[in-house]
Amino acid sequence: MKKFPLSLFMIGIVVIVTGALAIGFITGWIQFQDIRHHFVTLVFLLVFISVLAIVGAIFIGMFISHRIFSASGFTTFEEEMLQMRKDVKDIKERLEEMDEDKIDEER
Repeated sequence: MKKFPLSLFMIGIVVIVTGALAIGFITGWIQFQDIRHHFVTLVFLLVFISVLAIVGAIFIGMFISHRIFSASGFTTFEEEMLQMRKDVKDIKERLEEMDEDKIDEER
């Protein structure tokens, strides 16, 4: 069985705790009588969500830049379209040769 990294385990615990706090606030199960506890919890949640947003933006940026820079060749569809263009050009040249031969025969 594959062992999970400690960092992934810790991030999972923080996400679960943050989700539990958010659900507790929304449903009213958690009510703070002291304004300091409410403020500290709010700051913690804002910082945590901001860090997750920044990390997510970095990963999305890395994904997009990788897709942009790794596209060095043509896709399969583009290769087929180029082959079809070449085929049409060859057929057009053959038709022009046949037309010239027909004109020469009529003279």
